[in-house]
Amino acid sequence: MLYIADLHIHSRYSRACSPQLTLANIEATCRLKGVDIIATGDFTHPTWFKEINNELEEISSGAGLYKLKKALDAKVKFILSTELSLVYKDAGQVRRIHLVVHAPNLSAAAKINKYLDKNFNIRSDGRPILGISAPELVKLVLRVDSRFLIYPAHIWTPWFSVFGSKSGFDSLEECFHDQTEHIYAFETGLSSDPTMNWRVSSLDRLSMLSNSDAHSLPNIAREANVMEIAGEPTYQKIYDNLKKRRGLKMTIEFYPEEGMYHLDGHRDCSFDCEPSLTKKYKNICPVCKKPLVIGVLNRVEDLADRKPGFHPKNAVPYKKIVELDKIIAEALGIKSRNSFTVQKQYHALIKEFGSELFILLDLDLNKLSSTVDHRIIEGIKRMRAGELIIKPGFDGQYGQINIFSEREQTH
Repeated sequence: MLYIADLHIHSRYSRACSPQLTLANIEATCRLKGVDIIATGDFTHPTWFKEINNELEEISSGAGLYKLKKALDAKVKFILSTELSLVYKDAGQVRRIHLVVHAPNLSAAAKINKYLDKNFNIRSDGRPILGISAPELVKLVLRVDSRFLIYPAHIWTPWFSVFGSKSGFDSLEECFHDQTEHIYAFETGLSSDPTMNWRVSSLDRLSMLSNSDAHSLPNIAREANVMEIAGEPTYQKIYDNLKKRRGLKMTIEFYPEEGMYHLDGHRDCSFDCEPSLTKKYKNICPVCKKPLVIGVLNRVEDLADRKPGFHPKNAVPYKKIVELDKIIAEALGIKSRNSFTVQKQYHALIKEFGSELFILLDLDLNKLSSTVDHRIIEGIKRMRAGELIIKPGFDGQYGQINIFSEREQTH
């Protein structure tokens, strides 16, 4: 059976995250969006971990996946997850990388939390900052339980990632040293897509994951993974799928140009450019004469050993989406996706036709024609065809995706 899994989100205890990120709200949002397996996020935060223990229960004995106790069914399953921010020195350079960690069960999570709480500050942020190296962290969690999953988050982001231009490495081996063999997956991040990652042959041995890293409810499943699991889903089956590079049938992708670090540039100078221009400017902003923030596209070009367009044998396919409420807002000429009118239409569509991801990816749009505004139908058609107007993001500023031109929006 196929399951849609978003394996990296945050709770309301992480900085810059919505107070609406409660377990009940996360579960309800997953039902709307069509997500079957969702990360808890932030299990290292003591208060959030207490809520996880109080509000969730295992779907079956030893499954390692959990459901809301008050839910009538186990349609939405939680997998224990957290994101750790490591800041340390390696090879004479300060490294700042983020890792996603999945625990096989509550007992294992409690053990790692006890150690971290004794040695680091894990109470001030759901994504704690640890002064420990990546290899040391891998050794630590695997000593607690060999079934912990650890993999690099948003691997290309300039400031906090394994391959980041500001504080990262040029290879996984440089980062994880003798623990590289225990890394089975990586997360592409919002600013890159599979085609960009296929250009780096050293990533071929790993499972390529796309997760939302959601800091608010609407952003859940803006990226996700479609995974085949035989029988009842369990943590062990997910672990085995990722370790053995099997079971992943498709990834659901954010348009990478919409990511905050796709191009090079300077947000304060309102300047952005493609990698070819960056080289021309010798990495210096032509406006302020300071170093540019080198984005994901450029960094991929740096480390790539394959030409653009390379397609590995047996590569997992993908589809790009724009979230349904964004499509509705633009189609109706409304600025905010959170407006009453947009949300009313969003919920009406889901009530009548199914989950958001089903509507975006699989629904026969002919079924919409008699009841839904034609502009919304056209918006979904254009999204599926990739017929969009895109202004890429850079230096921490999200890109802009438009479905309709300015002329169309004024007529």
